[in-house]
Amino acid sequence: MVRSLVLFALVVATGCATPYSSRKETLERAVTRSAMPCGAEGGFACDRKAILAMAGNYKVTFHFDETVLLAAGYSPKAAKDTAAVEAVIVLTDEEQRIELQHLLVIPGGIVIKHWRQVWLYETPSHWAFVGAQKFDPRERTEAERAGTWTQLVYEVSDAPRYAGLGKWNHKYGVSTWTSERTWRPLPRREYTTRSDYDLINAENRHTITPFGWTHEQDNTKVVRRNGGADSTLTREFGFNEYTLTNDGLEPAQKYWQQTAPFWAAVRARWDALLDKGGVQLTYPVSEEKLVLDSLRRAEEFKKNPDLAATNAWLDEHFKKTVAQ
Repeated sequence: MVRSLVLFALVVATGCATPYSSRKETLERAVTRSAMPCGAEGGFACDRKAILAMAGNYKVTFHFDETVLLAAGYSPKAAKDTAAVEAVIVLTDEEQRIELQHLLVIPGGIVIKHWRQVWLYETPSHWAFVGAQKFDPRERTEAERAGTWTQLVYEVSDAPRYAGLGKWNHKYGVSTWTSERTWRPLPRREYTTRSDYDLINAENRHTITPFGWTHEQDNTKVVRRNGGADSTLTREFGFNEYTLTNDGLEPAQKYWQQTAPFWAAVRARWDALLDKGGVQLTYPVSEEKLVLDSLRRAEEFKKNPDLAATNAWLDEHFKKTVAQ
């Protein structure tokens, strides 16, 4: 258990789970899809196939590089490259709602729950990050939401992270979803190493490829503090590549079988709070303890799957987590 918690802290703090390999080496070992999920015809059914095509087992590489400098005197930070092995499993497959859970598998067969993404078709409302650990309701007009999918992204602990609306494009048989520009909190790779900006304004793009899928990010790093006007430091290009692997990642499947009821209870608590309206988190974005508390509790659930005890723990956990 001690070794597991040390690995939890390492992965949550750095996001690095496996040694980084060059893109060439990774693609040379990639599995190729037997067919792309959609033809050029597009449409709702094609959108659903594209989202579901993100499920699978992957070698993932993460690359972030500051590009355009926007503040006088600012010097770009060194590019960051990390890697991981992840299983992406389908939690929900409903006509207008698809939910995917990411699970990190690190050396030694240790599994750590990672981020979660929920896709909603033409949703009239959803939560949205507005800064300072606050999430407010966002209403959408019928015209705004026509033909769109809203992606909701959740933290390791299942706390909300960011959300954005966009449309899938299947031109030339290549499926790509591009979001509107949205606010998002600092990622772990940033808040563990710096404190010179406060939030990110981002556009996200997901593309299904013959080898898996990619997540491109156009990030603007924004300073917002002391009631002053927003100012910008730099733009950053992010490129996360999910490359299919033949590895069955059995530890991930086993972990989810053992902990799924626990995480379902956690999700239910967050959903109930977010459905009531705005949510203000009580802890700063750099606070890791509450994340680690959730991961520890999931480990305990594997040994003693008592939902009554879980709900009692959640009562106390959410008192420390959320001010509604």
